[in-house]
Amino acid sequence: MSIFTHPIISQTRRHERATATVFEDPLSKALLERIKQIAPSDANALIIGETGTGKELVARQIHDLSHRAHGPFIAVNCGALTESLAESELFGHEKGAFTGAISQRIGWFEAAHNGTLFLDEIGDLSLPMQVKLLRILQEREIIRVGSLKPIPINVRIIAATNVDLEKAVIEGKFREDLFYRLYVALLRIPRLADRREDILPLAKYFVERYQTNPHDTPLRISALAAKKLIQHRWPGNIRELENTMHHAVLVSRNGVIEPEDINFSNLVTGNIKSSGFPQSQPHSSTDLNMEIHNLQDAEQLLQATFKQLFDASKQLPDLNINELIEERFIRSAYEHCQYNQVHTAKLLGVTRNVIRTRLLKYGLI
Repeated sequence: MSIFTHPIISQTRRHERATATVFEDPLSKALLERIKQIAPSDANALIIGETGTGKELVARQIHDLSHRAHGPFIAVNCGALTESLAESELFGHEKGAFTGAISQRIGWFEAAHNGTLFLDEIGDLSLPMQVKLLRILQEREIIRVGSLKPIPINVRIIAATNVDLEKAVIEGKFREDLFYRLYVALLRIPRLADRREDILPLAKYFVERYQTNPHDTPLRISALAAKKLIQHRWPGNIRELENTMHHAVLVSRNGVIEPEDINFSNLVTGNIKSSGFPQSQPHSSTDLNMEIHNLQDAEQLLQATFKQLFDASKQLPDLNINELIEERFIRSAYEHCQYNQVHTAKLLGVTRNVIRTRLLKYGLI
């Protein structure tokens, strides 16, 4: 089977979601600036984000903006690797190296030579394979299964995960030395619910893609349908939005997508427990939508917010409330101050150095 038609590797023809480049929301614009900073180097990169947020899209953006843009981009799903064949898939094998090896085969590292190798769901890679990956990052060479000859490779590694790798390191499930090798350039992708100005541009993009008859009048999203899209909390992120708009295109009538054409799944996703990224909780209309006229009103709003958070934490034993509150607090203040560090520091009553340290930690600068 050809290396480029392997089911674990992204096909040459990109999935529609993988080409949906939208950076309209301020958080997305900040992410794009981060991508532009990282892309020109050959540094390994680690992308962190929930399932469906577009981690491969970001990896492709980094590749396309780098000097490797004319080289191959190979995407590998580490979660789909079987323990018995992982080494052969990654590094290739010689003819007769094992039963069934009827011919020589190059691996994904060789296929990505002079380009970029995107290792999706790196957290699912077994410990033995982590050791081998670490050696390759150090030595910049691979050895095919059944061979003793090292082969130099020139590959940039971009890894992605939807799990808390730091926690995995503490639990002994992920090697600390490999973690720091990948942690050189960090990008955190916000949830779609946190970048609402991207929702309608993405929705319109998917409508155009799935309206297959070029002679039809372009479908329009009604104002009420747009409001419904913006108000949804999108636990499935861009993947959920894509499927929602695909369905809306199929069932719409008279050239307009109406609210009744937009169906949301009642499925409670496993993103919270599996990824370590808490989902947005629906606000209480009586508690959290109150207007603030004085300090007492502000205190009541904070009390109501914390109560919901503390109640939710009972079902999320791995949730670090203190870190969550601090990060969202800094992010929100930074956005409110139009991404000005000095103004953010003044608003929060701290030094600019404190703000800069936190922004670096969160991957915002």
